[in-house]
Amino acid sequence: MTPAARVQAGIELLDAIIVSARDGGAAADTLIARYFKTRRYAGSKDRRAVRDLVYAAIRRSGDRPRSGRAAMLGLAAGDPALVAAFDGTPHGPAPIAAGEEAAPAAPVPAWLAPQLADYDTAALLGRAPLDLRVNTLKATREAVASLWPDATPTPHATNGLRFAAPFAVEDDPRWRDGVVEVQDEGSQLIAEACAAAPGMTVVDLCAGAGGKTLALAAAMGGQGRLVACDTNRDRLSRLAPRAARAGATAVEQRLLDPGREAAALADLAGAADIVLVDAPCSGTGTWRRNPEARWRLTPDRIARLVAAQAAILNVAAPLVRPGGALVYAVCSLLDAEGAGQVDSFAAQCADWRAEEPFGPAGRARGRGRTLDPARDGTDGFFVARLRCPS
Repeated sequence: MTPAARVQAGIELLDAIIVSARDGGAAADTLIARYFKTRRYAGSKDRRAVRDLVYAAIRRSGDRPRSGRAAMLGLAAGDPALVAAFDGTPHGPAPIAAGEEAAPAAPVPAWLAPQLADYDTAALLGRAPLDLRVNTLKATREAVASLWPDATPTPHATNGLRFAAPFAVEDDPRWRDGVVEVQDEGSQLIAEACAAAPGMTVVDLCAGAGGKTLALAAAMGGQGRLVACDTNRDRLSRLAPRAARAGATAVEQRLLDPGREAAALADLAGAADIVLVDAPCSGTGTWRRNPEARWRLTPDRIARLVAAQAAILNVAAPLVRPGGALVYAVCSLLDAEGAGQVDSFAAQCADWRAEEPFGPAGRARGRGRTLDPARDGTDGFFVARLRCPS
């Protein structure tokens, strides 16, 4: 492919991604894979170059652009080589017209900027490192680190290793043997905030595919009761093979019916030492890994998520035994989903006491703490640890 053809391919993909983001369709990675599946003439260098162009344009535009061409024109601003690719050749984009509109550059959507004013929003779009969590059911961090010279210990998480550049972990035998799991340091710290220990009863109420469940299983050393729950069958179905690979054989899974969670968990009422609520959220803290998510977010979606989070907390609290702990987390930096959500919970349950969820990482925010890429090198999270009255 010529440079012009690569740019045109990027424009076509951006058009599809913009429409899909608006309509709640497939993710950018899926659309890119589909695009090249029907274009066998594109070599690996072509695919990589087009993908890089597409993601550079996505990262540059906080608001959803009017079109793929507008997004690419914005990226071309100040880049003579990219401007030259708008050459009107048969497989390239049409020449740039005088006064043609380009998408403006912004790290976050304009309507969300005031809610994120306390954070370095440019860092939310930076390149994320690759973090691994060493599975202490099978190895120690020191032992694994000695086999990976490029790895450095994560600054805060006890069992984390960090790599500056991503690589195909799934191709490594250590991953296949369950010695490590891919997990951002922030996610590892959420699991550590639970302070799970052998012999406890622990409920992971929004387990998803089980990343934090496996971290809890390792902390419990295979002793005690660990119940992983979710309302999404597809996500939860991924946990069993991951648990088998990790050697976490004692994980109990429960698929919950939305709206009927309390009844399905009645046997655990007042019995859990720890309940983790890693709630569904806007994902504003994960934009380094998923920048197109900015284009999918709306005020209505946030309002629905906030209502869902409150409902999940109402399910979670009765499960905690007297003196037990509820850990609430979201991969979001919006106060409506984090500190504000916990404030609302505290207004209803005034006798619950907030505790520090972990050590020096992050900074105080309401009754919890936030982690963010600029200050902590992690994805963005809000975490609160709440103690049930004895």
